[in-house]
Parts: sequence; structure tokens; C-alpha cells
Amino acid sequence: MTDKTTAAPGELRLGVNIDHVATVRNARGGAVPDPVRAAVLAQQAGADGITAHLREDRRHIGDADIEALMAALTVPLNFEMAATDEMQAIALRHVPHAVCIVPEKREERTTEGGLEVARDENRLAHFIAPLREAGCRVSIFIAADRAQIEAAHRIGAPVIELHTGAYCDAAAEGDIAARDAELARLTEMAAFAYDLGLEVHAGHGLSYDTVAPIAALPQVRELNIGHFLIGEAIFRGLPDAMAEMRRRMDAARA
Repeated sequence: MTDKTTAAPGELRLGVNIDHVATVRNARGGAVPDPVRAAVLAQQAGADGITAHLREDRRHIGDADIEALMAALTVPLNFEMAATDEMQAIALRHVPHAVCIVPEKREERTTEGGLEVARDENRLAHFIAPLREAGCRVSIFIAADRAQIEAAHRIGAPVIELHTGAYCDAAAEGDIAARDAELARLTEMAAFAYDLGLEVHAGHGLSYDTVAPIAALPQVRELNIGHFLIGEAIFRGLPDAMAEMRRRMDAARA
């Protein structure tokens, strides 16, 4: 039975990930471009939330950025982090609106897959408990897989974020069969998670070309999009890039 405290299908939120503004900044060092300025601009342009991933190696977002984001934003901050003691302590110090637990490898360029929850339930249940008690809304970034969704539900996470990377990669490679298979999996698992009472988000690799089928899934309440929007912002500005993404999201939802 669906938990009635979980929002019903309807409104679709856009979370803007500003990590790669920091990537450009860190490529040269110094203070520009400022990811906090980008976050405030995205907020003014209608973002429903801002996502920032503080990686263990600090390859883009830094500790000072998180502190500045907490001070500057009036929309929710979604703090992406690995399930480590260091990151838990940082989250408990700042208490952002949302904490998204993601897998992390030092050698990867970007998050390669979903968190392995089913094999690590006991540790993750104890890990997220203090975050929930502090008032953070905990989400788990996972593959569209029944066992992982069930495990996320069992450990007490109220939100999951479905990893859309395989779907987007297949679309980019022109592999229509793989793209459609991934979309079918995402469609089925979004409905399954919603029926368990979980709030469903989605993200990773979404672009103008791939967003519509995901936005059309009625159970999905939030899309988190970063790399593509920051790239488009170089050519057309962040507000215009966001407006086009929002237009496509809303058209698909309608």
C-alpha cells in the first residue's frame, strides 16, 4: 500500500547540480567561476533545489562551498555524499534539507552506478539514522533494481533517486534496443518504489534529448540535472538553459 505521506504523482521539481562550475574553477585554481554564484542564479531562475556533491577527494565542490551554499540559498540544498564518517559529520554540522547517499570511487570520472544497498543494509541503516534524526531528508542513489529498492525501503530511506545513466548512455550511442530496455526498467521500478511508499527522484546524464521520457513518469517527483545544464550555460546562459529544460519537462509531464 502506498504511504499517503508520500506526495502523489503530479508536480515535477528541477534540482540543478552546480558541481561542474567548481570543476572549471579548480582547473585553474582561484575563486572563479564561483559555484555559489551559479547556485544563486539557478535559484533566481526557478530551480526548485540545488545539488552539490562533496567528494572525498574534493575534485570540484569544497568544504567552503557547502558552508557558503547553506548561507546563501533559500531553496533546499541536496547534499550528495559517500557513506563515510567524515561526510556524515559534515552533514550533521550543516544539516542540509536533503542528503543523498551515493557510491564513490577515487578513480571514476563521475558516479558510475547506484549504491549497493542490499549487501550493506545493516551499516547503511545505522549510517542514515543520525541524519534522519537531525532532520535531513535522506535519499539513496540506486539502480532501477527491485532488490536495491526493497533494501532502501527496509533501511528507512524515505526517498530514492534512480540512476538514469545507462538509459542516457544507450541513447547517446544510438542503441535503441538498450535505450528502450533501460527505459522500461526505469518505468517499472519507479512504479514499484512509489507503491512501497517511497518518493522517487531520478538523475544522471539527462539532456534535452533524453529528459522527456523520464519526466513523463508520473511517480517521479524530482529530476537532478547538472553536467548538461552547466555545459549549455556556456553557450546560452544558465537561466535560458534551465528554461528550455523546464519547458521540455513540463511538456512531457502534461
